[in-house]
Order: sequence, then C-alpha cells, then structure tokens
Amino acid sequence: MTTTQGVADAIAQSLLPEFDQEMAATRRVLERTPEAQAAWQPHPKSMTLGRLADHLAELPGWVAATLEGTEVDLAPPGGSPYQPPVFKSLQETLRTFDENVAKARAVLAACSDADMMVPWSLKRGGETVMTLPRVAVLRGFCLNHLIHHRGQFTVFLRLQNVPLPQVYGPTADSPMM
Repeated sequence: MTTTQGVADAIAQSLLPEFDQEMAATRRVLERTPEAQAAWQPHPKSMTLGRLADHLAELPGWVAATLEGTEVDLAPPGGSPYQPPVFKSLQETLRTFDENVAKARAVLAACSDADMMVPWSLKRGGETVMTLPRVAVLRGFCLNHLIHHRGQFTVFLRLQNVPLPQVYGPTADSPMM
C-alpha cells in the first residue's frame, strides 16, 4: 500500500467515521449474544446464532484482506476451501472481533486513494465471482455485508427475548435520549 506523505487520502478519511460507528454498533449487538443459545437457529436453512455471531466477528477482517491483497479465493484450486469459524464462547468471539477491527482500522487509515481504486477479485475454485475497485468492495462486500448480518442477528436476538442495544437510535428496549 502507498500513502501520500504518510497521510491517508480522502477516501479512507471519509470512510473511517462510518467504519468506527458501524464497528461500535456491531460490538454492542455482539455483546448481547446468549452463549447458551449458540446452537439455536430460527430455520433449518439459517445459520445458528453462534455461527452468525462469529461471522460478524470475522467480517471486519475482510477489510484488511481487501486492502492488503488483490483477491481472495474461497476454494483455491489445490488448496483448502474457506472454513467458517466454530463458535466457542462469547469472549473468544469478542476478542476476534476486536482484533479484526483494530487491524482493519489501521490498514484503512493508511490507505491512499490510489490504493482504493485497485481492482480486487473474489474467486471460488479459481473462477472470478466479482471484480470491483477496493473502495466498492469495502462498502458493498465488507461494510454493507456486516450491516446486513447485524440486522439479521438482531432478529435472532429478538426471537430469543434478548433486549437490543441502540444501533442507529433507540430500540424498544432502550430509553429515548
């Protein structure tokens, strides 16, 4: 990655406040994970609550993977396919999330506008699924993906009668400010 005189450029600087806000909201939601219900799923085709929590914890790591490379192959020819993490504990999930957020933020903060425009590809079995500029991958594949699954996770929590924290404003479980 290149930087302009050691200072990140405008794209990264404009994304950092959104990144910080979304990561803080995601952590508040993840903190509510009921460990005893980790194997619960609302439908046989749905992820388990624990798997979804771990997915939320791993998604910030995709920011660094996007900015430090030019492709990810989920099932590389001759290599091992991507294996999702297995939920062990809320403490481990939060630790993974915090580590991924810290690394992602540092990499993002150091990213130049030129770095953001580098094409990045998602592949599966050597076949290209998509190629977009890194900035589009960050917004769509990383941040929007995380926001989508966080919303899904709040539904899972609601179905388990877990009070929801504020995300973009008060919830039915939090007082008005």
